[in-house]
Amino acid sequence: MEWQDTSSECQLNCPHGQHGAHKQESSGNNREESYNNSSQATSPAEHHRDLAFMEDYSNWDIVKATQYGIIDRCKELIEAGYDVRQPDKENVTLLHWAAINNRTELIKYYVSKGAIVDQLGGDLNSTPLHWATRQGHLSMVVLLLKYGADPSLVDREGFTCLHLAVQFQHMPIIAYLVAKGQDVDAPDMNGQTPIMVAAYKIIGPEPTRFLIKLNASVNAVDKVQRNTALHWAVISGNVAALNVLLDAGANVEVKNAMGETPLGLAQQNRNPWIIRCLLDADVDRSRSHFMLKVLKSFEKYKLLLLFLMAVAVIWVTGYIADMESDSWLLKGVLFVSSWLVVQLIIRRFVSMQTYSYIPLAFLSASLFWMVITWFIRFLPDIPDSRFQIPFALSITGCIYYFYKTWTIGPGYLQVSEQDKKRTVVALAEADCLDPRIFCTRCLIRKPLRSKHCAVCDCCVAKYDHHCLWIASCIGAWNQRYFVGFLFFLFTVVAWMSYGIIVYWSLHCTTSYEKDGLWTFLIQIISCSPWVVWVFLLVVFHSSWVTFLLLNQLYQILYLGLTTNERISLIKRAHSGRFLGLQQNPFNHGCCQNLVDFFQCRCFGLFKPNQMDWTRQYSMGFEQPRANEFQFV
Repeated sequence: MEWQDTSSECQLNCPHGQHGAHKQESSGNNREESYNNSSQATSPAEHHRDLAFMEDYSNWDIVKATQYGIIDRCKELIEAGYDVRQPDKENVTLLHWAAINNRTELIKYYVSKGAIVDQLGGDLNSTPLHWATRQGHLSMVVLLLKYGADPSLVDREGFTCLHLAVQFQHMPIIAYLVAKGQDVDAPDMNGQTPIMVAAYKIIGPEPTRFLIKLNASVNAVDKVQRNTALHWAVISGNVAALNVLLDAGANVEVKNAMGETPLGLAQQNRNPWIIRCLLDADVDRSRSHFMLKVLKSFEKYKLLLLFLMAVAVIWVTGYIADMESDSWLLKGVLFVSSWLVVQLIIRRFVSMQTYSYIPLAFLSASLFWMVITWFIRFLPDIPDSRFQIPFALSITGCIYYFYKTWTIGPGYLQVSEQDKKRTVVALAEADCLDPRIFCTRCLIRKPLRSKHCAVCDCCVAKYDHHCLWIASCIGAWNQRYFVGFLFFLFTVVAWMSYGIIVYWSLHCTTSYEKDGLWTFLIQIISCSPWVVWVFLLVVFHSSWVTFLLLNQLYQILYLGLTTNERISLIKRAHSGRFLGLQQNPFNHGCCQNLVDFFQCRCFGLFKPNQMDWTRQYSMGFEQPRANEFQFV
């Protein structure tokens, strides 16, 4: 869910309605009917221009002039003696009306004339800050806090401003209030913390996930019913929030004042999906199987364990195929049995967080058996150093560049909690708390060309893509090494293809010209099923390696773009907003792109542009072009 800053909207609504789904009729002179059909405004000047066609506002009362932001009329009436503290018939002050309609200039003027910032009013006995929060006017919230408004005050329903921001899903305001010092676990008059309100009243993962990012406690209990956020998610049937809470480590065994656990409540409500989620979470945390304990104890060795499992799976598959038995039925049964055993092991012992490493383990195991096959099967046929040395260099280069890609990392953007709060406050007060330049998941200002990776759950500098074969993101720091890894991996599979062809030509008797393709395939398979199995691995890996290598080189040399940026431009082109792939501020021509990417100097012959993409927030290009190529 992305933030939407509605501070520029002109909402001329009556503020007497209750929160959430409840609606209260306003008493007395109901002004809402007159204004709820008004159009959005972008500036006071446009308001004045539009209203000039509607009617002469010189006879408007001060409430209506405040709602529409007619500053001249408001000043005229104040100078004539109207008291800015005086509430109307519905106990609503001018500061309330200015806050709900986001009239910042009028707020400044009224405060200068003695308006009380925290004056209570309306049927909900709210402050102007409550109204601004409910409407989602971040700029108004910033201004009122600057004038000393107290966000911890509660309205008639017992809600603080933080609880209101959560209930109406105004994430920028939530972040700003917490950054300004509000306790993310502060209870309302009902004893509920904001995360409890989110889990109970807002169906979906947000803002529950967002509050957890702000370090909200998932196991806190309310003061009345002693329910946790997990209890409230079960009561409301909020499956999305429940899964977020479980992933964050919410305790499924906590009992409320009635002695009920979340699972007990779910069974009472007869919600099968929630019951299943809670049962799975309970089973995962109560397992005592010896192998699971071993895997958890050696969590840091999970890559090694997955690699050994992949090595064993590839060997077993090739061994079954290479058996001397002519019964393909027996081999088929063994294949299926082996596959079922592997699936059982993965589902029982491999956690969801470890799943992303399975492709990496498969690739590593494939390379392992390719090398073994080369030295055992192919080396006697091609002992010439002209073949062995290049193959050894290819393997060495592949391992080296993989190691550099893995260990250096893509350039994850990580800052301290204090820096996050300072960033939120600075951007909010500068009216720049925008998802295009601010990450709503990491709470940091996004450098140019960066993006939040959903898999790694972190922002990456100069984000290219998340590579499942590396189990890591490719970004500013490791993209050069990744391209090197692809190149040497391509040479490895090329040499393996050559070795397989030589092996078949020397060891397999075939009659392709006489009997046709099908007989040829049978003869090849019968000659050495293991070599055929290795050949299939080579074909599979060579397909994606070739595609990725060519794609990377094309984007780097010819376009000067990352994969993420290229996809963004293609999406815009499909939506009718065509932008030339080559006409972008990051493309300096093929030669310079090559020099910049690999940082080639060649003893001073070239001068690469050096960019620290973890700290680059703007470019020195012309403003129209820079704005045109903002990649989100």
